[in-house]
Amino acid sequence: MFDRLVDLTEPVCQKLNPALADMTIFDTSGIEAWVTENNPKYANRIMKQLKAFKKSHNLDDSYDPYNAAYGSMPTHAASNQAIQQMYINGHFCYAYKFGIVTNGLGIVRDISFYNKDFLNAHPDIVVEKKSDSPDEDKSLADSKALLPVLIGFFKKHPLIEPTTFLGDVAFDTIEIYKSLFNDIGFRKAFIPLRVKLSMEGTDYTVNENGIPCCPHDPTLPMKWEGSKSHLKSKIPTMKFVCPKMKWEYNPANKSKCRVCHYDNPCTTSSCGRMIYIYPEKNLRAYPGVEQGSQKWEDT
Repeated sequence: MFDRLVDLTEPVCQKLNPALADMTIFDTSGIEAWVTENNPKYANRIMKQLKAFKKSHNLDDSYDPYNAAYGSMPTHAASNQAIQQMYINGHFCYAYKFGIVTNGLGIVRDISFYNKDFLNAHPDIVVEKKSDSPDEDKSLADSKALLPVLIGFFKKHPLIEPTTFLGDVAFDTIEIYKSLFNDIGFRKAFIPLRVKLSMEGTDYTVNENGIPCCPHDPTLPMKWEGSKSHLKSKIPTMKFVCPKMKWEYNPANKSKCRVCHYDNPCTTSSCGRMIYIYPEKNLRAYPGVEQGSQKWEDT
């Protein structure tokens, strides 16, 4: 019934606001269960013991009682294995974990519980032993569940065509970007970066937003001059020019031309250095939208 309602309400969402309706937002959450492990006294008792252990053994701050407590707690409630240990909004709990898909209007489009039926339907998902970090465990679990949920969702609702994806930092992996764009068909992905961007095999660096910087001054970003290119390959490109370049009028032929005003130019060309970026070769750096731009912030 829920899936049928999604199909019935999709035209309504598109009519209300097509841009927001075309957004796909994914996150995970959980329904806390009424079990012994969710009693505050349960976690507090373990924390009290570990803090006393740290003090009695004169351990330094590298020993984190919270991570130690997380590692010592069982992965699921004793009464039901489906009630899994989670770390939500700064606290430990035992809950029925699920993935939820909404659009930009906040309308729920899909709910997938990570239970036995879900794991049996996706045997490629390997449930590994938890680490000592609750944040890292959340990232690993979220990233593994994302693609199976989205692929299943769009198969159930072929009339919903994805254009824009929004997710948290847990999905900042090269493999996920490739699947979002190439396998599912998204054209934009808004995912905060977990690891700093880098470019291999180049004589220049890029800043936190993926903008190439001057080879002689890494603090000076180059100017973006559009995404259209006259290259014969016809592959979509992003063109960046020297930050010291200016358009100047030539009275001789009554035309404008580029002139580089750098004291120590990195090229013999009077136009200055130009760099062409192929977004498809690095979707993480160029996910269809410039990171840190006004468009990025507004979305």
